[in-house]
Amino acid sequence: MVTIKPGGIREMHWHPTVSEWQYWIKGKGRMTVVTTGAKARTMDFHPNDVGYVPTMAGHCIENTGTEDLVFLEMFKTPLYSDVSLNQWIARMPDKMAEAHLKTPMQTIRSAPQSRFDVLPK
Repeated sequence: MVTIKPGGIREMHWHPTVSEWQYWIKGKGRMTVVTTGAKARTMDFHPNDVGYVPTMAGHCIENTGTEDLVFLEMFKTPLYSDVSLNQWIARMPDKMAEAHLKTPMQTIRSAPQSRFDVLPK
């Protein structure tokens, strides 16, 4: 069960071993799914909608309503795993990160490295 507060965003992440199914319970949300070939699709969801994310597809979810967004995530696997974009970038070597992201290292290394970190205001 996932809850996202008003205006909140679940960061970009992906599941390396299994697809994700969702059942949307409460609130309004928007999900963007990014697949190979730089293809992306953004969809709006409401209660009783069903969402699907293919294995390895990056996705993020935004609460677009005024109340908490609540949905159930389901995976057909005994072992849950996910990789957040922030975690992936945090583990990149400095030279590789600078070369490919074209962003100062101070900015790159200031990104939250776990889902429990808080972005600076």
